[in-house]
Amino acid sequence: MTVPTLHDLHRPLGSTGLLVSPLGLGTVKLGRDQGVKYPNGFQIPDDDDARRLLKLTRDLGINLIDTAPAYGRSEERLGPLLRGQRQDWVIVSKVGEEFADGQSRHDFTAAHTRLSVERSLQRLETDFIDLVLVHSDGNDLAILNHCEVYETLAALKSEGKIRGFGFSGKTVEGGLKALEQGDCAMVTYNLNEQSEKPVIDYAAAHGKAILVKKALASGHVCLSPGVDPVRASFELLFEHPGVASAIVGTINPLHLAHNVATVAQVLRSN
Repeated sequence: MTVPTLHDLHRPLGSTGLLVSPLGLGTVKLGRDQGVKYPNGFQIPDDDDARRLLKLTRDLGINLIDTAPAYGRSEERLGPLLRGQRQDWVIVSKVGEEFADGQSRHDFTAAHTRLSVERSLQRLETDFIDLVLVHSDGNDLAILNHCEVYETLAALKSEGKIRGFGFSGKTVEGGLKALEQGDCAMVTYNLNEQSEKPVIDYAAAHGKAILVKKALASGHVCLSPGVDPVRASFELLFEHPGVASAIVGTINPLHLAHNVATVAQVLRSN
């Protein structure tokens, strides 16, 4: 029996020139187990398990990997784990949120933005990051209108240190504003929560990129008996032409393979 993969289903990430798999691997669970909103506890995988997970991810045709400074040790682990494979991955990281001693704090200044990206380059052992998103604290418009984070990311893009930038926000107004100058918005969109759909509509109309977070409602989706919640979730997502890719944060190889098989089925039947 052949295992379904996403190798032939890669698609444009807006107008960045990047091609990405319709599923991306979120890596918060490689680096942080405090202050995360999942229904069940989990153990951070050791290097061998993490390496196996990343190999499976690649074998299944996923080329998009999502990390962040706020994901504990995720970035610094990915650097060595992905050594020699840079050309195989589209790497997304973030700026603006730091996580230490169980607490988040936010900093959207120019100095911190630049320091954060330089640190991510070092940790990830790379000369450039494909996409850097602002990790919003929820005050989306205030960040975009009154902080220097976006103009600093634009400068870093022109310097070749990042290939694209955007915003992982929490409001429709923030998402729309972020897409005016940025390349990408990361939005919450799932069976329980669709309020940010206007941002996806705008992206589809203007050639911008959309990444979806919490596509499976962080594992909380429940539907009536006999309905596969994973399939229903991905059907909702991929019937919208604006969605480039959905980030799933599993460290369970079976869940990952099931998600890939489901997405392959949904996209091939569209």
